[in-house]
Amino acid sequence: MTGKQKKLRSGFTTGACAAAAAKAASLMLLTGYALDQVEIPFPTGERHAFTLHSCVLQDGQVTVSIIKDAGDDPDVTNGAEIIAIVEQQDPGASGEDITILGGPGVGKVTKPGLPIPVGEAAINPVPREMIRAAVGEAMVEVKIENIPLAVTICVTDGELLAEKTLNSRLGIKGGLSILGTTGIVRPISASAWTDTIEASMKVARATGLTEVILSTGRTSEAAVQRILGLPEEAQVMMGDYLAYALKAARRHGFENIYLSGMWAKVLKCALGIPQTHVRHGALEVGQAAELLFKSGLDRSAADALATANTAREIYQRLKAAGRDDLIHSVCEQAKRYAMKRSGLPVEVFLVTSEEGVVAHV
Repeated sequence: MTGKQKKLRSGFTTGACAAAAAKAASLMLLTGYALDQVEIPFPTGERHAFTLHSCVLQDGQVTVSIIKDAGDDPDVTNGAEIIAIVEQQDPGASGEDITILGGPGVGKVTKPGLPIPVGEAAINPVPREMIRAAVGEAMVEVKIENIPLAVTICVTDGELLAEKTLNSRLGIKGGLSILGTTGIVRPISASAWTDTIEASMKVARATGLTEVILSTGRTSEAAVQRILGLPEEAQVMMGDYLAYALKAARRHGFENIYLSGMWAKVLKCALGIPQTHVRHGALEVGQAAELLFKSGLDRSAADALATANTAREIYQRLKAAGRDDLIHSVCEQAKRYAMKRSGLPVEVFLVTSEEGVVAHV
């Protein structure tokens, strides 16, 4: 025994599997040849290959499935069969060259506050982009253009798998969401995360840095780094380990903290929830509404906000009502919590994927 921990293996998201299946099905539809494997581009610029589980051409449709490998992440969709059905559609039928639809096992959005409009299949924006890119690449490879295709994504037993998730609570009915922002599933491990935080801070201090960027994800990290322009070593990805990272920053001798996150995470920070993953403290919209009431929102409006489906919807309602003052107040309360936890000066940056930094306190 060496005492070394086994390195956790990464896997692929449902969105990446759907995109790979869609490309393989498109290639078979356009060429008539079945494949064993297919390679697709990822949003990060990387390319990855997928082995096909099944590939069938029948009645002008090609159905391809891929078995999802989530690596060492404890994901309920690990081993799920992700299916893409591709067929040619009439020109102008949808107004798009590639139409993406949800089939059996893929949920439908029934409540506002999610990145997909109500009534549409719960296939998130990045997976949709990956599917379009993969199918477009298939057309380029076979030198065929301007053939409108319909891509239907399905998940075998998706309705049953969805019962093990929070989908129903979020208003996603009838199946799973097709998710992923990078295409890669990184294993969720407390020790892996805290070890990474510790190692990152050690490197930053070793290079002489006295300030650090704590971010909850790549989008929030990149948005703040574009403003601050600090050395790369100042960037510490803390994920959901908010309280741990704040305390570690002081322990490692930093003098200033820049805390960057999206609305749901900043809201949890303002509420004093130390571990911001849903498994360790699901955000109750009632808590958020009460916080906003105490921040100056009138009672009737707060009660109305308590009916919101998600934190995202709360943010959207506040923006629509012109209540930037309340959004700013939440950031201020998050700042106070972070300063109390760390004992250090803290600046909070609120980030959205569409606009970048929208508030700074």
